[in-house]
Amino acid sequence: MIRTIILSTVAIMLPLTNLAASESEVLRVAVEGAYPPFSEKAPSGEIIGFDVDIAFALCEELQRECVIVEQNWDGMIPGLLARKYDAIIASMTITKERQKKIDFSEKYYSTPGKFVSLSNAFQNDLPTSLAGKIIGVQSSTAHADYLKSKYKQSTIREYGSQEEVYLDLTAGRLDAILADALALNSGFLSTENGKKYSFFGKEHTDARFFDEGLGIGVRKNDELKDQFTAAIKSIRANGIYQKINAKYFDVDIYGE
Repeated sequence: MIRTIILSTVAIMLPLTNLAASESEVLRVAVEGAYPPFSEKAPSGEIIGFDVDIAFALCEELQRECVIVEQNWDGMIPGLLARKYDAIIASMTITKERQKKIDFSEKYYSTPGKFVSLSNAFQNDLPTSLAGKIIGVQSSTAHADYLKSKYKQSTIREYGSQEEVYLDLTAGRLDAILADALALNSGFLSTENGKKYSFFGKEHTDARFFDEGLGIGVRKNDELKDQFTAAIKSIRANGIYQKINAKYFDVDIYGE
């Protein structure tokens, strides 16, 4: 398999081989690059993370050249529909609202939502306990939809990236944040900036918002939907998924 990374939607390409692939062999995959440990920029500028490794493993399984395209979160689905890339592997929750626009493979992992705040700031995460408080969340996510539905007495402040959410939390501009528990644990709480913060409340798995896990987004009626589902099952069966999982997490994040 040929591995190529595009550092942005501008054509900056770093081919790892001199072999050329035909257009039909190229599989362009969008990632965010701002959601550690699933995707983030290394000091070299290369995009790394769980989503990236999974993308390369799935392309290998499909015997396709893998080209990683960096795309900001709000532009993910529009970019897919505009054919800037062929698939989204960016920790995107499968929701009924998104399924009106695009198709998804079966999940490649699942994780609950959880709240984080300064340690011991809250005893629970009931809507009444967070009434009047400012809660930060990444925009256009299942977590944002969940907050707007369930925490109407709170001020919901939305951000373009998860990194911006963390910045405003540590700057004292937010009382709490809600996000993917895995990303919070490995991408924030385990860092120096996250030492004063901790989870509080329960795991949020409301079926209206988080029922089907996180999948690979493709255009409607694209055969890639079934191909990715089969490839996910294959790398689960042959142990490649577990090796990638162990690189970033100490639990199996695939879920039930």
